[in-house]
Amino acid sequence: MDELQNPYRPGAGTQPPALLGRDAYINHFGTLLRRALNGMPGKSVMPIGLRGVGKTVLLNRFTEIAENEGLAVAFIEAPETGDLRSLLTRSLRKILLTFDARKPSAKALKALRVLKSFQMQLPDGSSVSLDLDALAGTADSGVLSDDLTDLLVAAGEAAVERDTGILIAIDEVQYLTAEELGAAISAIHRTTQLNLPVVLVGAGLPQLPGLAGDSKSYAERLFEFPAIGSLNDSDARAALVVPAEAQGVTFTDDAIAALIAETAGYPYFVQEWGYHLWNHSQGPRIDLGDVDGVRTIVTDHLDRNFFLVRLDRLTPKEKEYLAAMAELGPGPHRSGDIAAALGVRVESVAPRRSGLITKGMIYSPAHGDTAFTVPLFGEFMMRTKGRA
Repeated sequence: MDELQNPYRPGAGTQPPALLGRDAYINHFGTLLRRALNGMPGKSVMPIGLRGVGKTVLLNRFTEIAENEGLAVAFIEAPETGDLRSLLTRSLRKILLTFDARKPSAKALKALRVLKSFQMQLPDGSSVSLDLDALAGTADSGVLSDDLTDLLVAAGEAAVERDTGILIAIDEVQYLTAEELGAAISAIHRTTQLNLPVVLVGAGLPQLPGLAGDSKSYAERLFEFPAIGSLNDSDARAALVVPAEAQGVTFTDDAIAALIAETAGYPYFVQEWGYHLWNHSQGPRIDLGDVDGVRTIVTDHLDRNFFLVRLDRLTPKEKEYLAAMAELGPGPHRSGDIAAALGVRVESVAPRRSGLITKGMIYSPAHGDTAFTVPLFGEFMMRTKGRA
């Protein structure tokens, strides 16, 4: 079939042709956003889940809703290096300059001066261009939680004056340092207490609630952490069928059953299979033979472009740890069982386990348990055993 007309869109955070199974989260976010604009901010949301379930897609949808409601949006992807102060400085500079350009005011000017103070504490000594004086004594203490609180309060007050709000969306929240995450939570806690229209949303891996709770004990009272999982069979079927039928292409029932089994309902895998099926099938009817015909192509593509790129970031010892997990079969697995499979004591591999959690490869669904953050990663490890 014509590749130019291929409706499937595999990618990192790429909007699929049909966003299915997420309506409840989207509607809930719209409500909390409008309440914040009405001076009643409350619990915000931080969707969590494994890789490939569509967390970033959902976060992008949140920002789209906010922009449609007239809010200013700062979208940040947290790096593993930890650089929240710099990222926020650049994002809020753009927002506050826009506020000031529309109609200069005391609140907008104050917020810009507070931002000038805030950016003076950038860890690498860099700065952003702001042709005004810093507001001495505000956001310049060097204590990130205090300084970020000063900045978001000032920004929120400027937003009120503009009869709008600010949405700060952070992807990969688990990569924030403990100090950065704690500071963000503290700052939003204060803006919420002051009924300012500043909303923080994020997305992260399953360990995020624990990290947030460790940073600030009251995090659970500020955020909801909805678990985003794979699509149910009905939604997975629709994600495949709806975009194809819009172009006159159909699937046989046995083809759909095979695809649901192959993808386990994970949205990213659904898009990958749909994309390659479209490009390698004659159409307009896709059957089980077509699915069988692209299995090697899809598997090889996922191995090289989804799984291996993550494995290549690891040390040999970390790879050994993941290989031992894979050998044990579908998880989660007890830490002691993994250590036993490696022939070592639990204590000796604890640093390896911690490093893999920090790198976002594994998480602990329950105390002492360990599981992959990447769906079907164990199968990949076994499939490429001896070659990784």
